[in-house]
Amino acid sequence: MKQNRIDLENQVAVVTGGAKGLGFGIAARLAASGAKIALWDMDEGALKKAREQLPGASIFNVDVTDYASITSALERVEKTLGPVSILVNSAGIAGPTHALADYPLAQWRRVIEVNLNGTFLVNRALVPGMQTRNYGRIVNIASIAGKEGNANASAYSASKAGVIGLTKSLGKELAGFDIAVNTITPAVANTPILEQVTEEFVEFMLSKIPRGRFLEINEVASMVAWLVSAENSFTTGAVFDLSGGRATY
Repeated sequence: MKQNRIDLENQVAVVTGGAKGLGFGIAARLAASGAKIALWDMDEGALKKAREQLPGASIFNVDVTDYASITSALERVEKTLGPVSILVNSAGIAGPTHALADYPLAQWRRVIEVNLNGTFLVNRALVPGMQTRNYGRIVNIASIAGKEGNANASAYSASKAGVIGLTKSLGKELAGFDIAVNTITPAVANTPILEQVTEEFVEFMLSKIPRGRFLEINEVASMVAWLVSAENSFTTGAVFDLSGGRATY
């Protein structure tokens, strides 16, 4: 697919969950548009591999559920790359597939902690700098599950619905600044996160997409590249669907 080159020259982008999957695909697209990339991830091995695949990217071992880890990484990024103007929150986990009545309590808490609390904590750390500079572009990655709910995925669905609500709230808070805060709600994409769920569950999710195929990572990256550009100067607190026709509202 031919890609337009969005102008992100001299921008510094933090991409959480950036070592693989959607996060890495987005980071590669932003780098191709001229941004300086800081990949944040917990998987050190994947980070090293990502740096080999994306020369020039800086890697940081970060736990998005640990505020001290986040603020330490932010300090190092701004010292080496400059002020952060772009944030993409892609770190997330699927969690196991269980009916709510059987959902393991520890796994529920873990999914909420990574997907929702992690998104909150990273935003909390990076937003003040953007406010001071009166510029920023933020994309929090949710899921179509956050709008529709997936059976046997109550923790994931609830966490992503929370990300949508957080984004709408933050977009309103920052509307007086040149800071755009938006979220995307992708349908299922063929990324490593699918390894966390059963094949039957993957087939079920695929069956709900009218286009009849998985979302491609470069399709996500294309939308995010525009959302984090200076051209996106008005829209904020919005939800952008990448559902292949699944979304009904």
